[in-house]
Amino acid sequence: MVTITISPDYGYVLAAAVSTFAVAQWLGMRVTPFRKAAKIPYPYEYASYEQVQTASPERAKAMILFNSAQRAHQNFNENYPVALGAMLIAGLQYPKAAAILGAVWSVNRVIYGWGYTQGLEGGKGRYYGILWMFAHFGLIGYAGTSAWKIINM
Repeated sequence: MVTITISPDYGYVLAAAVSTFAVAQWLGMRVTPFRKAAKIPYPYEYASYEQVQTASPERAKAMILFNSAQRAHQNFNENYPVALGAMLIAGLQYPKAAAILGAVWSVNRVIYGWGYTQGLEGGKGRYYGILWMFAHFGLIGYAGTSAWKIINM
């Protein structure tokens, strides 16, 4: 039987994990004003290509910004379970590294979401927050290493 002792530094991992809750809420709430400006009713998730192409330039821009805000939120949701799980697993063996990478992930998800809605062609503003991806893969690597260490205890 393996006994895992959790370091007092694991509290930092939990704090980083809690920060992701705030990011999730912020990204979700951020979509609403863009939806209203684009006049896209519920339950439609995005403005369609056809809607954007046939809209006035002002409305088309609002629709593209809505789609960008929605896409930033969806991208977060697609990557969130892996990041959170990896953060919690990595923190078992590497609490400080997991906490730092978790914080970098959260901050850069905010920058990514903000950047995506800056109206740059093709949503290129999202690249301002590209560090989230490096933190994401770092967390996965540390999680794998943590699992390996625990298996070999």
